[in-house]
Amino acid sequence: MTQRTPKEPLGVPPEIQTRLEQAGLRRTLATRAVLGLFLARPLGGLTHAQALAALTARGLDINRVTLYRLLDRLAGCGVLLRQADESRNWRFTLAVATPAGHDEAAVPRFECDACHRQFPLTDASEPTRAVTHGLFAALARLGHHGERVDVSIHGTCAGCVEPSA
Repeated sequence: MTQRTPKEPLGVPPEIQTRLEQAGLRRTLATRAVLGLFLARPLGGLTHAQALAALTARGLDINRVTLYRLLDRLAGCGVLLRQADESRNWRFTLAVATPAGHDEAAVPRFECDACHRQFPLTDASEPTRAVTHGLFAALARLGHHGERVDVSIHGTCAGCVEPSA
């Protein structure tokens, strides 16, 4: 990675820093720059290509493979969420901080297919958690071990809906 001066300073919130440390990831310039992209737009999702273009626009020349590995590691330690979109491209978003006592995997989200912003539906988390536990129990009865459940509803957000004539 060739370093150029970034356009703005990037800080890492303590809860994200804790996750990075627990996963053994260092807070490198590339890590801070990538996190800065997602912290600047917490509801928005980016593909690998979009993240690469945004980093280049901010003044960082980062190898595309290095970026892909970093995005994958950040998803692996729970800082980012990685989901396939309708075109089967990986789309990364900042993992949503959930209220105390809520299971992050049991908080469903709404994703706008037009702008790719994601909105957590925390009011629906209790019923979703009950269904999630039922699914994990069914898997356990079959001898499987489930890791996580992603519940995502797709549609068009209020900001992207065209007003009717």
